[in-house]
Amino acid sequence: MPLRFPSAVVCILTVLAACAPSALASGPGGVSAGGSTTPSTPAAAPLHLAPVTSRTSSLAYKGPVYMRTASGQIVPYVPTVASQANVPASAVASATTGGSAPGATTTAPAVPVVPSGPVARPELLVPGSIARYVGGLAAAPMNAPLVVQEIIWAGNELIGLPYIFGGGHASFISPGYDCSGTVSFALHGGALLASPEDSSEFMVWGSHGIGRWIAIFSNPEHAYMTVAGLRLDTSSADDPSNQQGPRWRPLRPANVGFTVRHPLGL
Repeated sequence: MPLRFPSAVVCILTVLAACAPSALASGPGGVSAGGSTTPSTPAAAPLHLAPVTSRTSSLAYKGPVYMRTASGQIVPYVPTVASQANVPASAVASATTGGSAPGATTTAPAVPVVPSGPVARPELLVPGSIARYVGGLAAAPMNAPLVVQEIIWAGNELIGLPYIFGGGHASFISPGYDCSGTVSFALHGGALLASPEDSSEFMVWGSHGIGRWIAIFSNPEHAYMTVAGLRLDTSSADDPSNQQGPRWRPLRPANVGFTVRHPLGL
């Protein structure tokens, strides 16, 4: 009997020694015998997604506005009568950037002339990641990729032109545009489209779903797009201004009944 007790103790100690490494490995920060610690993976940053719906139709913006000059400089934007999209004027048709540097003055033409095609407008910029409505034009967000900014600036060239069925399909240059012609022209401005598409073709264009910056909504009868939080559309649906033709408009409360696509990567 006296010899059996030490044997039992030795057996218990052996079992405890064998279990110790696995017990340590299951504890906080523990490792198995001979192993190494594995650092935790940091959480991925949330993916930026521009809004495509809104509960308000207000487009009011009172923050700072800048413009990119022909030389690429970013300067404060000083609007002139001729550069406002709600006053069609032939004076802006030959401008390379539109607008003016601080302190400059411009006299509006005595007789406004309706543009006969796309009009060069100021390349407006605002801080942040959301496009803003400034004097009838869209100001591109500074945080957006250049291609997104170029799409917005291209869309500005159509503001004030009339709705023409089939406009913008025989050529990107037209005296007026229909819904899909408007979307085509804007995408072409960002070098994303080589030839115009109709609304049915946009249903299978690009990638499925809402993009990071751009979403194209289309069905066999209509197409429009949202870019960085503003809607480019020929329809005045959910737009209190009730103005027709290609315009930047408030986001809709919902986009029911449309296929949603976006440019790959955007």
